[in-house]
Amino acid sequence: MMPCPWQRVRSHSPTIGRVTSDGAAQPIPQADDTHSRASIERGRPSYSWRSGQDRRLEMVRRFVPLENARILDIGCGIGTYVRRFRTYSDDVYGVDVEPDRVEEASQTLPNISLAPGEHLPFPDDFFDVVFSNEVIEHVEDDRQTIREAVRVTRPGGTIVIFAPNRLYPFETHGAYLGGHYVFGNIPLVNWFPDPVRNRLAPHVRAYTQHGIRSLFRGLPVRLVHHRVIYPGFDNLSARHRRVGSVVRRGLYTAESTPLHTFGLSHFVVVRKQGG
Repeated sequence: MMPCPWQRVRSHSPTIGRVTSDGAAQPIPQADDTHSRASIERGRPSYSWRSGQDRRLEMVRRFVPLENARILDIGCGIGTYVRRFRTYSDDVYGVDVEPDRVEEASQTLPNISLAPGEHLPFPDDFFDVVFSNEVIEHVEDDRQTIREAVRVTRPGGTIVIFAPNRLYPFETHGAYLGGHYVFGNIPLVNWFPDPVRNRLAPHVRAYTQHGIRSLFRGLPVRLVHHRVIYPGFDNLSARHRRVGSVVRRGLYTAESTPLHTFGLSHFVVVRKQGG
């Protein structure tokens, strides 16, 4: 697994405050833009609900009953998935480390807390479902975050993780080129050997199949499902509807072939044993 040289990213820009994995207050940038420290280190939250999110939600529902479940979203951002989960259950919670995002989500949603995934403020065996969408790659300690997810899940409950695939041809979180951060989809970054890849993208992890599964090693869970999926191409479809539709259909079909190996994200479902 890649090391996490977080301090490289955290040494620049004006700041206000954030919470680290040990619960201590630390600075964060004032603006949630593409080049702010919050966006670089932890990604930008989803501000709209599109077909890609719809598809992910339906994938979750194939394996997990959401109706009347107690659900936690780790890294909830402004509450995009929390809001959608609440159409199935009133007992939905979210945590995030960014105060501004927590404040925004809390204006319209209950049960939103400021907390890191490494130290969840909930008792053991509390949730039926723990969900995390493209967040584990940003946390300071991914293994500890998974331990916490398992701890707060009840026996028989389910943990669902979406996380970046190391074999996807693009690094979607940008990269450092010539010492400067470049936002966007940067080709082939994740295909370099670890020492090179981690210099170009020190701010985010990407996982092989073995790497994502190893986060659960030794924990009381059973693997239910693991597949690599392609993106929804919502931006392409918005600009070029027919082209986007053709690309989407083709790559969704590829998910059922060996080409799924090169998809965007791991979709992992595990069940906590003992229930």
